[in-house]
Amino acid sequence: MIDIKILLGDFEFVSKKLQSRKIEPAFLAELKQIATAYKSTKQNLEQLQASQNKNSKLFGTYKRAGQNDDTIANLKKELEATKALIASSEEEVSHLEAKLNEILLRLPNLPDDATPLGDDETANIELKKILTPKAFAFKPKEHWELAQMNGWIDFEAGVKLAKSRFSVLRGMGAKLNRALIDFMLDYNQKAGFEMVVTPVIVNKEMLLGTGQLPKFEEDMFKISGDFEEIEPKNGEKPKGHELYLISTSEITLTNLYNDTIIPASSLPIMLTAQTPCFRKEAGSAGKDTRGMIRQHQFDKVELVAITHPSESQKMQEKMIATASGILCELGLPHRLVQLCSGDLGFSASNTIDIEVWLPGQNCYREISSVSNTRDFQARRAKIRFKEDKKNALVHTLNGSALAVGRTLIAIMENYQTQDGEIHIPAVLQKYL
Repeated sequence: MIDIKILLGDFEFVSKKLQSRKIEPAFLAELKQIATAYKSTKQNLEQLQASQNKNSKLFGTYKRAGQNDDTIANLKKELEATKALIASSEEEVSHLEAKLNEILLRLPNLPDDATPLGDDETANIELKKILTPKAFAFKPKEHWELAQMNGWIDFEAGVKLAKSRFSVLRGMGAKLNRALIDFMLDYNQKAGFEMVVTPVIVNKEMLLGTGQLPKFEEDMFKISGDFEEIEPKNGEKPKGHELYLISTSEITLTNLYNDTIIPASSLPIMLTAQTPCFRKEAGSAGKDTRGMIRQHQFDKVELVAITHPSESQKMQEKMIATASGILCELGLPHRLVQLCSGDLGFSASNTIDIEVWLPGQNCYREISSVSNTRDFQARRAKIRFKEDKKNALVHTLNGSALAVGRTLIAIMENYQTQDGEIHIPAVLQKYL
């Protein structure tokens, strides 16, 4: 969530940043109106409270000094009138603050200075290419052709069992999928990330914390049904029964520290996890309908870091190097792309995409996005650190290392032979 102090202190700065995120002018005008009313009402409340405090002290002084009854009576009336005004003003401030926070929950993060301005992916900037794509002596096949030839992926079975955009891995396809997960987790642990196993079901509060709700509820799979009520402990408020399947383990890993104060000496916290991820892919009708590029369920190995604000940029570089290192070990050509403001994810302030080369499609496709959210998620999820007896918001980062299905696809297309056979990268042999 955007810092309300920055919003109130320099609305024009915030407005300019949000315009680069394609926020409609009418929405910004409404935001300005509410923010201005909130600021004015709060200032008026503070003035009333200051006056009340001053007069309360004066009232005590008058009484001790034996001031005449009329002076004390008049001051008492003024105190009572001001008290009523304060109550009314507090109610108005509370109402405006709730309305403002409701809007802030739907506003994306502000792009940082390193993020170029632009409307869409055409304004993204290629930073560098890593490894050179192989020159094939034949026309490379796309992964769905190779899947049918080798019996690795059964798309029809996925539709039969669920619906379109689900698939079934079989034989070597299933074995390679598991091998990739094990290899990625091992690589991430060697890079210093602690392996964690988390639930794939979360409550609404967690999704609010990392920014999936309220804006992207239509893209989440919500679970309906009866769940056993567990009596909350230590006077905690009971959690609601609105539960969702996770769209990424960024949600669970980051929210492990929801409403937590972390000692500065414990930073950075570096985590990795493998989970299935579930997305409705709302708004993607007609895109990538063939194959496994865009599925409703897919495996992903995630990296999450919680850092001191001064270290988050270095951590982003480390996470990029880790994800890129996995692709290098697998011998998969890829490139790094700096996303522009109009192509950023909701919670991101800065994002570097890693795109892997798919010779069958003759193009690079996203396989990881490594994002620094700065204090945006930390403010929503109340994740703080303690340093010099003061509490401050951490910075949170997340990125895939890697999307497993897309890595499988990349291996199929990059390691294919003319007759459709697929070689396995040497680094994965011990995992099969």
